[in-house]
Amino acid sequence: MGEKGYSTIERITSRPTLDVNGIWGGYIGAGAKTVLPSVATAKISMRLVPDQDPAALFPAFEAHVHSLAPKGCTVKVSYHHGGVPFISDPADPMMQAAYRALERSWTKKPALIREGGSIPVMATFQRIFGKPSILMGFGLHDDQVHAPNEKFSLTSFHGGTRSCAYLYEELARR
Repeated sequence: MGEKGYSTIERITSRPTLDVNGIWGGYIGAGAKTVLPSVATAKISMRLVPDQDPAALFPAFEAHVHSLAPKGCTVKVSYHHGGVPFISDPADPMMQAAYRALERSWTKKPALIREGGSIPVMATFQRIFGKPSILMGFGLHDDQVHAPNEKFSLTSFHGGTRSCAYLYEELARR
């Protein structure tokens, strides 16, 4: 499932997404009811990619949602916030320093991947300072990030600490 013409890994890491985070409406309490719901609600989030502007994208999304509503339905679309997407050039000397630091800290070569996330200030830092934003992830696939029972292993913690120390050393060599 997903966007045609792209592999699963491409869709997960480098393509825009539209995610339904929750849907609710009608009677949601215990027991059965034969009530027709008067309201239905959904919470949506999007992962943007470079060259997408959240301020321009929201009106287009809102118009599309309104176009889908059946006659007689009232639709309200609320904008909560938006973050400008960014990407850092892996060939940049600072990114190469991060790669070397990770290489020194772990037994396997680092994987440079594009990954969606919501840290809007990173694009601002990159724009203002003219330097790449470096994000190094140390979590594992089963850490359940931002979910119940989230965890972070001591191995990842200590490896991350080493990686950061080596990054400072690599950057100082420049």
